[in-house]
Amino acid sequence: MGIPLRDVYKQYCTALSGSYPVEEARNLVYWLFEAFLECERKDLLLDRELPFIPREMEAALDKLKAGMPIQYVLGKAPFYGRTFLMSPAVLVPRNETEELVHLILANHSGKLKVLDLGTGSGCIAITLDLEWSESQVQALDISPDAIEMARRNAAAMDASVSFFHADMLETELPLEMVDIMVSNPPYVLELEKGGMHQNVLAHEPHSALFVPDHDPLKFYRAIVRHARQYLNPGGYLYVEINEAYGKEVSDLMSGTGMEEVRVYQDLMGKDRVVWGRKPSCLNAGSHPK
Repeated sequence: MGIPLRDVYKQYCTALSGSYPVEEARNLVYWLFEAFLECERKDLLLDRELPFIPREMEAALDKLKAGMPIQYVLGKAPFYGRTFLMSPAVLVPRNETEELVHLILANHSGKLKVLDLGTGSGCIAITLDLEWSESQVQALDISPDAIEMARRNAAAMDASVSFFHADMLETELPLEMVDIMVSNPPYVLELEKGGMHQNVLAHEPHSALFVPDHDPLKFYRAIVRHARQYLNPGGYLYVEINEAYGKEVSDLMSGTGMEEVRVYQDLMGKDRVVWGRKPSCLNAGSHPK
């Protein structure tokens, strides 16, 4: 006799109910079933029987109960229609960052040189490289482990991004002139930790998440400085931001001479991206549509 799939589903949902809201627990179990059993929701409705429960899936359940994000448990995460390899060395890609990428793709076209500052898993740089076949994309990160993960992702997807190890806070960087500069830097305040889920605090890299409460624009000042130095005339800078600092980041850009500075609100209506143009005549290929 096999093991009814519905019984396993109920057992797993119950096991996760102490750590996650009901709907989230259900979705996590679906992820496990798809990853380890190749089961879809219709298989649950049909009450398919299992010959046994894989040990790997039991181990994955234990990791979820301990609070590890599902993306780290499975070693992968979706982003902009592709699947990226994941590890605790890099942040799990967020939906808001997909909006950042989509905004850039919607605003520009042509043969462009792009730089991603603080690339993490490489999701921004690799997506832009694959969506723009004529682009030349380079990306940097302070973490050697993150660079290794980004390179693995690029190789898996046959992307031609150039990755290198560097600290964006340094005054001088080994950069070429580019048409578009993008960054999703650390922007969560230390005081915001109290409102965050424990699985994020315990497992995601803090160096890629948090900034000191007394200096929330720490990374943005460095990024804007690099934009002044390394953006081609007429080039564009895009940064993802903490929703509480849309005005401050846009004022920072405007105060350093950038033009057409705008604040973009995400699908939840929160300030999420600030972008602007380095002064000069624009090339046709880099002008927003």
